[in-house]
Amino acid sequence: MNSLPFRPTPFFADKNRAFWRLQMLGWGGAMLLRAVTSLANGRPLSFYIIVLIATLTGFFISLVLSVIYSRLINQKPLVTWGVTAIVLMLAVALSATINGWTVSLYQAGSETSFAQLVLGVFYLDMTLLGAWSALYYAINFFLQVEQQADRLERLEMQATSAQLAMLRYQLNPHFLFNTLNSISTLVLTQQTEPANAMLTRLSAFLRHTLVTQPGGRVTIAQEVETLKLYLAIEHMRFEERLRTRFRVDPSAEKGYIPSLLLQPLVENAIKYAVSPQEEGAEITLTAKRMGDRLMLSVADTGPGMSRRGEAPRPQPGSPSQTVSTGVGLPNIRDRLAQAYGTDHRFAIHSPEEGGFIVRIEIPYEEAEEEGAREIGAAQKPPRLPRVEEESAQGSFAGMLGQRP
Repeated sequence: MNSLPFRPTPFFADKNRAFWRLQMLGWGGAMLLRAVTSLANGRPLSFYIIVLIATLTGFFISLVLSVIYSRLINQKPLVTWGVTAIVLMLAVALSATINGWTVSLYQAGSETSFAQLVLGVFYLDMTLLGAWSALYYAINFFLQVEQQADRLERLEMQATSAQLAMLRYQLNPHFLFNTLNSISTLVLTQQTEPANAMLTRLSAFLRHTLVTQPGGRVTIAQEVETLKLYLAIEHMRFEERLRTRFRVDPSAEKGYIPSLLLQPLVENAIKYAVSPQEEGAEITLTAKRMGDRLMLSVADTGPGMSRRGEAPRPQPGSPSQTVSTGVGLPNIRDRLAQAYGTDHRFAIHSPEEGGFIVRIEIPYEEAEEEGAREIGAAQKPPRLPRVEEESAQGSFAGMLGQRP
């Protein structure tokens, strides 16, 4: 599509300019209507001077009203409407007096008294100035509502970005601390090749995560590639104890999700399922499209939880007793609410036989070809050991009801 030769701007982008445009348009239209009426009634050309004076009178009186109304609009309703009614009646009386006096000069020698002339034009001036006042308040109240809505939207966006940035800062330091500790251990034991490999994978992972803006969206395929980089690093720490499986339906790969939505769930699974158990655990990521819905799940074979809503607890006698910070799952829930409102589903479940499952259901939004390009495509992620990729088969609920 060719770009327009001009850039459209909102009419009220410049309030001062918009006010003068409406003034000219409104009173010019009123003068035109009076002139046409005078022409239809067979008035002589000299009468159009009266029409011009009446228009200019209304124009300048409305300027004074705009100054007064601008000071009244933010007052208490009783003050605003009470004083407005008084000021409007005084303005109409002044306008009718000026117009009546002008007509009396034009009709010198007429038997019509000055009071009758004033009353004769009073209703017309009342209509014009009353309509002008109503329009003035309506436009300004509308602009105030729009400004408040824009301000609220900006504040919500800032809060969302701050919250997502906070989530990123909560995740990365813990992960970086463990990774750098592992690299330091490898260096001290003179295992230079594994240390170099871990550094390479860490730099690739950070390139993927840090270039993604908080609040941005990525495809399932992009999120999976980022997770593979993350898991490749963690696999060097846990080795055989960390077993992963991806069940990503090809029809779901182009679906959009908020960036870094699944990583906290995988990190929680490592923290509460793999780390506390000597035998480790298996983590399964499932993504499936069902019509216009995208079904996601992250499941592990860890100890699970004792009661619904609590973080998984390590088994007695496990190598480490991990304490939950209580920020991972609530942050994911809040991100989904901010991104999709009520049009999403977030649930956690721990089967009786053990394990922990997080289920997410969101609207399916397919990425365009340009939006589906991989982040950091110049560098392919390293091959992840012991990762099984299976096509998602069967219903979403059926898959999640079974232990991975």
